[in-house]
Amino acid sequence: MQYSEPGATAMTVFSYEADTDGIRVRVRPQWLAGESAPSQGRFVWAYQIEIENASDAIWTLTRRFWKIIDAAGQTQTVEGEGVVGQQPRLEPGNIFRYTSGVPLSVPSGMMGGYYTMQGDHGEQIKAEVPTFSLDSPYDRSRPS
Repeated sequence: MQYSEPGATAMTVFSYEADTDGIRVRVRPQWLAGESAPSQGRFVWAYQIEIENASDAIWTLTRRFWKIIDAAGQTQTVEGEGVVGQQPRLEPGNIFRYTSGVPLSVPSGMMGGYYTMQGDHGEQIKAEVPTFSLDSPYDRSRPS
């Protein structure tokens, strides 16, 4: 699901939030039991992202950067153009939402990163994506 609309309000309760120069990024991770196969070392999460332009400028999301660290200490980075095949343009007050996913080979991890945002006059900022936790019921190290 993705869309951009003026004056949209949050319809989901987001667990994590960061603000960079008026670009607010909210994240809600969700464990996907039906997509996971723990006995085969496959643990899958979806994450919903909401990007709100609370600034007075127009910004286009041109690139993404993710750093994913699993509970075994393995780190991977993901870089590329846009998100979900798009480079959304956010006018002041616009919100863009999308859902994506991440598989791990262990029961937990964390990820975070940034979006490179380009202004209409060529300026760029790195809008922080808050680091968020990927927890499954199979992680024995979690407090109960």
